[in-house]
Amino acid sequence: MKITFFGTTTLLFDDGKDQVLFDAHLTRPSLARYLLGKGSTDTAAADAMIRRHRICRLRAVFISHSHHDHVMDLPYLANRTGAQVYGSASALNVARGGKVPEEQLTAFSGNETFSVGKFRVTVIPSLHSKPTAFNNDLGQTIDQPLVQPARLRSYKEGGSFDFLVEHTGKRYLIRPSFNYIEGQLDGIRADVLFLGIAGLAKADRMTEAKFFAETVDKVRPELVIPIHWDNFFTGLNRPVRGMPRLIERTETALFRLTRYCEAHDADLCVLLPRTHISHGSFTK
Repeated sequence: MKITFFGTTTLLFDDGKDQVLFDAHLTRPSLARYLLGKGSTDTAAADAMIRRHRICRLRAVFISHSHHDHVMDLPYLANRTGAQVYGSASALNVARGGKVPEEQLTAFSGNETFSVGKFRVTVIPSLHSKPTAFNNDLGQTIDQPLVQPARLRSYKEGGSFDFLVEHTGKRYLIRPSFNYIEGQLDGIRADVLFLGIAGLAKADRMTEAKFFAETVDKVRPELVIPIHWDNFFTGLNRPVRGMPRLIERTETALFRLTRYCEAHDADLCVLLPRTHISHGSFTK
């Protein structure tokens, strides 16, 4: 299995035959573009990533929630590749805004399992990280097709989900947001945990401890890979940067995760955007 990280929470799983994408944000418009007006997919930038990473066997795209940094490039990728789209009603309205055919759209609300080739993907209801002044639309939905170019605040959260990915005896859990539903992961195990940490640096010690107890402790992974730590307003053709300091202190979040994994004997790997890890790299 080859897993490529494209920043934020966008992950491409490739077993050599089929490719499955989780979230869809490759082109990453700048914050200035949104502040001054509207943003849309940079098709040249998307095509460059498609060519460079050989995204030519994409069978499915699963969307964790409908903020722009998770879903903005979904319409272009779905139309470009013909991949089936799986998402909430809000995510599917983003796809409809880009004229993705209805037969490519599959709605979920949580607790469904879908098969794509040898992949089995279970959708787990989850919670977005706590609202901030920058991001205070939790629970709001996108009720009409969202046509690009669109304003940043047009992308409503629309419900949040985790994904359990199973493939030939290996299990991977993707948790995009720094939050949890207590007990939701009881009985779920994974070899690799992709863990969203945006918000960890500002959490108090009790919140941090509870978050780790409801994620790493429950899942007991061999390997933890942090996601949602990079600045998603910086394009993938530029040097990677941490989240804007107004939003998060990335170095502190990574240090807190490092300290936890060290104390609990869990392997930790930080992937930079546009890099991948292969199955043999984390098999003990």
